[in-house]
Amino acid sequence: MQFKHPELLYALFLLLIPIIIHLFQLRRFQKVDFTNVAFLKKVTIQTRKSSQLKKWLTLLMRLGALACLILAFAQPFTASKTALNTNKETVLYLDNSFSMQAKGSQGPLLQRAIKEIYERTGSEKISWFTNDFSRKNAAPQDFKSELLKVSYSQKQLSPSEVLLKANQLYSKEKGSFKRLVYISDFQLKEAFPETPQDLTIDAVQLKPDAMSNIAIDTAYIDTKNTTTTKLNVVVSSLAKNTQTVPISLYNGATLIAKTAVDFSETAKNTITFDINTSETFKGRLEINDPNLTFDNTLYFSINTPQKIKVLSINEGNANYLQRLFNQPEFEYQQESFNSLNYNDIATQNFIVVNEVKDIPTSLTTALKSFSDNGGSLFVIPSEETNITSFNTLLNSFSIGNFSEERKQEKQITQIVFDHPLYRDVFEKRVVNFQYPKVNSYYDASSNATAVLQFEDGKPFILQKQNTYISTAAINSENSNFQNSPLIVPTLYNMAQQSLKLPKLYYNIGQQNTFSVPVALIQDEILTLQDSINSFIPLQQTKANQVNITTTEMPTNAGIFQIKRKEQFLENISYNYNRSESHLQYADATTWDGVTTYKNIDALFTNISKENTINSFWKWFVIFALLFLLLEMLILKFKKN
Repeated sequence: MQFKHPELLYALFLLLIPIIIHLFQLRRFQKVDFTNVAFLKKVTIQTRKSSQLKKWLTLLMRLGALACLILAFAQPFTASKTALNTNKETVLYLDNSFSMQAKGSQGPLLQRAIKEIYERTGSEKISWFTNDFSRKNAAPQDFKSELLKVSYSQKQLSPSEVLLKANQLYSKEKGSFKRLVYISDFQLKEAFPETPQDLTIDAVQLKPDAMSNIAIDTAYIDTKNTTTTKLNVVVSSLAKNTQTVPISLYNGATLIAKTAVDFSETAKNTITFDINTSETFKGRLEINDPNLTFDNTLYFSINTPQKIKVLSINEGNANYLQRLFNQPEFEYQQESFNSLNYNDIATQNFIVVNEVKDIPTSLTTALKSFSDNGGSLFVIPSEETNITSFNTLLNSFSIGNFSEERKQEKQITQIVFDHPLYRDVFEKRVVNFQYPKVNSYYDASSNATAVLQFEDGKPFILQKQNTYISTAAINSENSNFQNSPLIVPTLYNMAQQSLKLPKLYYNIGQQNTFSVPVALIQDEILTLQDSINSFIPLQQTKANQVNITTTEMPTNAGIFQIKRKEQFLENISYNYNRSESHLQYADATTWDGVTTYKNIDALFTNISKENTINSFWKWFVIFALLFLLLEMLILKFKKN
């Protein structure tokens, strides 16, 4: 027990005064002579004993009343250390990720959590945040109003990110009691971090009733010809389902096809749809699953094919380039070095300088300007290359220089599998295959990244930004690289990555980069818009294309139009990440240093109990009155 005014307890020494008075000022009995003393002797003894008992009881009642009054004025109470700390800071985190759409015993987890928090909101200011919103020191009414507006978000914070974001909402004052209220379903993202020593974490893990969900995982083009595009759609179910699930394909608002997915034998199925290749397709795939709804729809878009412009500047044999780029996705053009039209350079996406022996300054300047404007370049030296002019070209790109030619056979054995050129090419990392070779090569001193390497680790192909350099001629007399399977993904992907045309779709919340083949004039910009919203993405304007990067925007899944003012250019689609479709949860009770509760009501009840100060002064006032009442009864009914 503690006292609000402990200094008043010194008044308890005043209780000694009535005790002293009682001991030293007792009433004395006077003796009276009677003729028959024996008759009164018994009465005298009884009266004296009764009088002393009455006085002692009266003294005790008065002492009790006075003591209770002193204690009442000292205001005794009991409370926890938390309740006594006047500098308390509470931050609330409410998980509003898509997995909170799962159904609990009383409806969707997020909606039920919002209702219970709303009902238990007190009168103090509170700092709180969700995955996409935060507010510091919000007034109760503002908090309730904003709480009702919370909607589902594609963002999902990991526990370490939650702790970091919560720390930003606390003050820097030392000695304050910091509490984090963590309400989530705890989707499995990472191991639980170590809890800070100065932070109290109270967690409620919300759990769905059933671990079931059917989702459209992904869609991709399987094959494509001049008339038909085969679209594969992967649909998965967390639980075996004896009933078939219908899936529909729309082009805009028009239903194109509908089929059923059978999960009776397998939890994942692939469905194939045929799409007309010749038309622009604004695709939407739909299923109907009541558990999680965010992954019931997948958007994709197929635009009118944009051909990538490829130019080869030749002084060597270019037949292999003709065969490689004679594809529908390329617009291939080859020119002899001696009759090169320099005006053609700026309009290309990818240029191959094929074994030009002596590179003039004018060509170096034109290629540097082409590269600076976003074009990609692949330079192949000749066995008779003028090293001085070649190094002038390399130095203009800050790549390094060639020294001397080595007449030595080398095998090309080392592939950088993680390089963007080969990232999705090989199913596994091949270490034993028929290695291509060269009969001569140039020693290179360079700060560029190796893409392919010889057996001794020296580079065969180097890359710096959008420029690629070969250290050896690849004509059939010097190398068999033209006949190697490696040449196809190497040069094909160089060309493909020179103009990153939009994919079928992108995931929201990730960094996505693509190019739009359009030439803008000064101060022109591209915008992305759907039927409701529009925004200006991060963009970099080049000579004949615009490179666009999106990360946080858009916030909603759908098909967006890329526009130049009011001119429509092409479509691009965005979808929510499917990582939350799997419903894999961590166990919050295993998080060291964290107190967990079964439900939100139990959490707030405990917090209220911890912050309660139990005051007892009223009880001591009542006891004082009882003592006084007992004293009056003793004086009235207790006779001497």
